[in-house]
Amino acid sequence: MATSLLALSPRDRSGALRVVIESPAGARVKLKYAPDLGGFVLSRPLVLGVTYPFDWGFVPGTRAADGDPVDAMVLLDVPTYPGVIIPARPIALLAVEQKAKNGEGRQRNDRIVVEPLAARRGNGRLTKRMRQELEEFFLSATLLEGKEVVPLGWRGPEEADALVDRSRRRR
Repeated sequence: MATSLLALSPRDRSGALRVVIESPAGARVKLKYAPDLGGFVLSRPLVLGVTYPFDWGFVPGTRAADGDPVDAMVLLDVPTYPGVIIPARPIALLAVEQKAKNGEGRQRNDRIVVEPLAARRGNGRLTKRMRQELEEFFLSATLLEGKEVVPLGWRGPEEADALVDRSRRRR
């Protein structure tokens, strides 16, 4: 029997973060890993005109404040595919608050931004413009979903690493 992608360790032997891709760059739909099926299911289409700017996925072996694995955007200039596991290093964290899943109150749903180890072409920094564009993407991607997403600001790679370590699932 195959191991669930959620059961993988968040880090490989070298200490690099693992990111499992759900929705590749250019996708107009949000895909979500379904461990009970061992595959990916359609979560929802994005609003008209919106596509994922980069690969989108999660850090396996973690559980964030919203109950899902830690979300991750992978800065790679080419799309991969759902299920691809990318060793990466964190470069930033966008702190986000949104309406709680149960509809009562608000909860954090931070997103980390990572750079692949094997295909680094960037310098590990996000320009002010790219940060603004990513914030707008996250707002647009949740438009009409009733999530009431509010960006709280950007943090550095140390905070992204700390989020992963705090969110690590205990076996």
